[in-house]
Amino acid sequence: MIKEKLSKRFSTKKNQKNKETAETTEALLNILEDIEEARGKAEEEKNKTLAVITNFTDGLLVFEEGNNLSLVNPQAEIFLKIKAKDLVGRNILELFQIPTLSPLVNLLGKEIKEVYRKELKIEEGLILEISTIPMVSGEKKMGNLVILHDITREKMVERMKTEFVSISAHQLRTPLSAIKWTLRMLLDGDLGKLKKEQREFLEKTYKSNERMIDLINDLLNVTRIEEGRFLYKPVLTDIETVVQFVVNSYKEVIKRKKLKFEFKKPEKKLPKVMLDVEKMRVAIQNLLDNAIRYTSPGKRVTISLKRVKKEIELLVQDTGMGIPKDQQGRVFSKFFRGANIIRTATEGTGLGLFITKNIIEAHGGKIWFESVENKGSTFHFTIPLKKELGEF
Repeated sequence: MIKEKLSKRFSTKKNQKNKETAETTEALLNILEDIEEARGKAEEEKNKTLAVITNFTDGLLVFEEGNNLSLVNPQAEIFLKIKAKDLVGRNILELFQIPTLSPLVNLLGKEIKEVYRKELKIEEGLILEISTIPMVSGEKKMGNLVILHDITREKMVERMKTEFVSISAHQLRTPLSAIKWTLRMLLDGDLGKLKKEQREFLEKTYKSNERMIDLINDLLNVTRIEEGRFLYKPVLTDIETVVQFVVNSYKEVIKRKKLKFEFKKPEKKLPKVMLDVEKMRVAIQNLLDNAIRYTSPGKRVTISLKRVKKEIELLVQDTGMGIPKDQQGRVFSKFFRGANIIRTATEGTGLGLFITKNIIEAHGGKIWFESVENKGSTFHFTIPLKKELGEF
């Protein structure tokens, strides 16, 4: 009897063990199937990613942590005239030695610095726009992605537009100057005395012609900026004298408009700085002209000049129309004019602040502003104290 009970008990335990083993085996097989399925999906995603990278129209370079090159897509091979198999695994320091890569590596630096849309001329007929993106997983940086975007066609179209504007402006300048001097002769009575009505019509025509000449001059300045030949006469000079010259040229306008005007001069004489005097006059004139033009009669305009550490700072402050907050990001772009200004003043090219910004930055300076609509604007710019021509 006891023997039968023990036999049944052992038999039951054995069946349970076999059942558990079978269940464990089945579970392991399911896990293996899931792993195989996941591996297949991962492989499929990897192939998709590689297909995207391979067929991407931009060149791509991937640098792992430690700045070793780990991937070069076919478009990058074409741009840089290299073979991926010869370079993958090499450190960026080694890439300095390869002539076709040296301009790019010089731009990126030994530690691959942050770069955003920097232009790089690789050869005649190929200009690339370079950007770097850090590759991050969680909080850990895994490396850097370098993107090479071909902008050759865009630059060619841009150059053609610039050349067209330059040629058109030069062609228009001569007849407009001839018209100006003919009108001036008539107004001065060189060709006979004018009746009151005749004089009024000719004065309106003269002013319209002057506006056209101003527009042509602005367009020519823009083309010179875009061609990189805007500044050409840097001399060591006194900036206070330059500002005073501009202020003197607006005395009649200020008086006629009955503005409260003040030129706040520095307490101590400022050191001389390296300037292109003609262009600096244009920059100051553009700021002062805007302040006077868009400030109502009887209100205040102030221009201040002071030294701030190793820089000279100029401020032009007005109590005029101001710039709408939602449009302030476009103030220094070409042809920008505030919506509130367009409603009240039709004159103006929208090029003045674009030109001014380029003049200041070409001198190594900075320009910025604060503005509140219907309360006024304050424009600032700084010029570094440089005395050597080589630093200009």
